[in-house]
Amino acid sequence: MSGMSEWGVALIAAGSAIAGSVVTGWYSRSAGIRQAEAARHAGDRQADALVESVRLTTRAEARQRSLALRRQTYAESLGATEAGILTERTGRGSRGTSDDEALLQRALSGVDLEGPPEVAAAAHHLVDCLRRHEPPDDLQRAKRAFVSAAQECLNGPTAT
Repeated sequence: MSGMSEWGVALIAAGSAIAGSVVTGWYSRSAGIRQAEAARHAGDRQADALVESVRLTTRAEARQRSLALRRQTYAESLGATEAGILTERTGRGSRGTSDDEALLQRALSGVDLEGPPEVAAAAHHLVDCLRRHEPPDDLQRAKRAFVSAAQECLNGPTAT
């Protein structure tokens, strides 16, 4: 009988070891699955953050390019207007006047396209003053109004 009980003890011990391994394996598997799931979620959050960062960078670069184009357009318009004011002041004859007028109109069209409406309105007022041969003080006031509107557009908190 003692042989049988040794076998019984051995079987019970083996069964306990197997059961312990299964339980430990099950908990280890569950912990591994939870760790893998947490790592996947962390990776997803990291990827989402990277995508958002790229999106914000791209948006900021596009805004900067747009502002640079507006700045260039406004500067060209101001330059064309200055040429017209100089012509007005010096009383230069018809030589170059049609070229100045074409340059002025092209620059004004650029401001119309770039906007916003407040800057375009100020540019139109300045050009109208120039075309009506307004006195120098009125031209300077119209020019300052255009420059102010352009600066507000380019430097304002909601510059678009």
